[in-house]
Amino acid sequence: MKTRRYRLSMTVLWQLLALLLLPLVAHAQPGATPHIAAELVAPPATPGGEATVAIHMTPEKGWHGYWSNPGDAGLGMQLDWTLPTGAKAGTPKYPVPQTLVVSGLMNHVFEHDYAVLVPITLPANAAPGSRLPIRVAAQWLACTEQICVPEQADLAVEIPVVAKTAAPDARFAEWTRRLPAPLDASGTFALDGKALRLAIPLPASTPLASPHVFIGEDKLVDYAATQVFAWNGDKLIVTIPRAKLDARDASALTGVLRLDNEGNGIAFSAKPGAVPTGGTPLATDATPTPALASLPLLLLAALAGGLLLNVMPCVFPILSLKALSLARAGESEAHARVEGLAYTAGVVVACLGLGGALLALRAGGEEVGWAFQLQEPLVVVALLLLAAAITANLLGLFELTVPGFVSGGSPSSFTRGAFITGLLAAFVATPCTGPFMASAMGAALLLPVLPAMALFATLGIGIALPFLAIAFIPPLRRRMPRPGAWMVTFRRWLAVPMGLTALALAWLTWKVGGPWFAGSALIGLALVLAALFVMGRTQRKGGSARPAAAIALAIAVFALVVLPQPVAPVAAADSILGAKPFSEKALADARAAGKPVFVWMTADWCLSCKVNEEVAIERAETKAAFDKAGVVVLRGDWTRRDPEITRYLTAQGAAGVPLYVWYGRDGKSMQLPQVLTPDLLASAAGR
Repeated sequence: MKTRRYRLSMTVLWQLLALLLLPLVAHAQPGATPHIAAELVAPPATPGGEATVAIHMTPEKGWHGYWSNPGDAGLGMQLDWTLPTGAKAGTPKYPVPQTLVVSGLMNHVFEHDYAVLVPITLPANAAPGSRLPIRVAAQWLACTEQICVPEQADLAVEIPVVAKTAAPDARFAEWTRRLPAPLDASGTFALDGKALRLAIPLPASTPLASPHVFIGEDKLVDYAATQVFAWNGDKLIVTIPRAKLDARDASALTGVLRLDNEGNGIAFSAKPGAVPTGGTPLATDATPTPALASLPLLLLAALAGGLLLNVMPCVFPILSLKALSLARAGESEAHARVEGLAYTAGVVVACLGLGGALLALRAGGEEVGWAFQLQEPLVVVALLLLAAAITANLLGLFELTVPGFVSGGSPSSFTRGAFITGLLAAFVATPCTGPFMASAMGAALLLPVLPAMALFATLGIGIALPFLAIAFIPPLRRRMPRPGAWMVTFRRWLAVPMGLTALALAWLTWKVGGPWFAGSALIGLALVLAALFVMGRTQRKGGSARPAAAIALAIAVFALVVLPQPVAPVAAADSILGAKPFSEKALADARAAGKPVFVWMTADWCLSCKVNEEVAIERAETKAAFDKAGVVVLRGDWTRRDPEITRYLTAQGAAGVPLYVWYGRDGKSMQLPQVLTPDLLASAAGR
């Protein structure tokens, strides 16, 4: 069950870079037409005999299902049988699958109708002439090269009990013919850190037009890597590179050897043993396929993505949280280094916390992506209260040395302040994704826990890198202005961007929770600010500020607890492009009509999204180009959690927004940059 839940949560991501992916614990909506139709068919059988029932699957054009081991992405069929007393279901048997490589990921799929055959042993006391009812609750994943949809069906059929074995009908004969022929002799295999070497006993005269080995056990081999074949007498020697990440060992293995592209294959089993070396290499038409980037490259992408995030619009409002600390960095070299390390630690801890929560939620079946925290109304309100409190602090309404926003306080308070500033900076700065960051965060949703957490930590280091460099490189630090009286005025000016952040969060509170929710949050905010005002007056008179601070904190917690239930988000304003709400069906319909499609994924809390909309999307020039080309625009609003949008993002290998995908008339898709230029969309429509 744990493995199934993990694959469900991760698969959509890596179905196409789709890393994502896993994919998620969800079901087709009642009444929805499945993209892969399922039918349960049963032949007659004798008492105590075996009936091979068929689950016949018929994908729509452009859709596919999966083999038992789906490869780098996908999900095999899950079956839950309800059988008469004494009946027993055996192991499902699949036909020879096809290979499908998307974005360097190898998938084991069926793009045409196929049947999964399951042996059912009848009870010995079944009476000839009767009919035994059987039922199965089936779940499977239906995918195109762009999207994946979990589907399910409750299938039922009656097995006619006959006195004598009857010949199966033509359909069963064809379905049985498509199964790989069982090999009567066992093979041997050897595993090391680099490759799986496999010896399959097979006459050297066996024609191999397009061989490929499908391994039944997961995470043994690199599915997308080139397989090398050689004949050594009457043994076919196959060498397959090991899985790059979290490679497993095996005490036995099973698999299917594809012989050609006509669906012919051989089912084999193998046990550990000697595998001959050498032999005559077999020329094949296999070519190396690009695999998932190695962990070092992904770490480099995460570092670059975090670094570039410092200049993305998402981060602009919180740069004021760092400015005063930077201005103070020239006071002491040792002090600057400690503060730089503390700030970095805060950023890294926040990224690890967000990443760990994201992985845990997805592994538990939640359909969430990067920046999931800002899809929760209570989190937005908490950030609103915090941003307003920081603004009040910068304006001098009250003093608080721990956050490190003022020039007083002990060295330990500055260290704590730098750490807290790093926590807050990363928490607020990571809603949007930038260049390099998207692929790294998408990969993190596929990788095992330790490599995934390493990516999140590296992202944090990238975010903190400029300030870490200033702390440890004296020439950079010497370029910073010296501390002085100007800092008091500078501090007041820094209240402007922080105040704008608070206003933006107030607007976002209304968008994610509705007017009553936002109004209640603002009442709580007014009470918190009143308590902070009292705290400031007490400080200026030389009294203790702790009682007022405790009251302000209690009011903030109480406000979060008693807030009314948030309502659905307010509908987005009309787009000049005539955008329609995104849905998988709308995308499929537009593509089936042969029209170019622009998919535009956004969220109200994503500042990069809003900048792109102002600069490149909502423009008269873009509208004119789209109207001329007949472009269908589909807009997905991810301000609040939306499972359908999450599935699409995951299928595209994106952990968050913004995401822009262009579908041409030829059916090919292309992800556009996350930072759009004014003429980019018009140029795409003109091609």
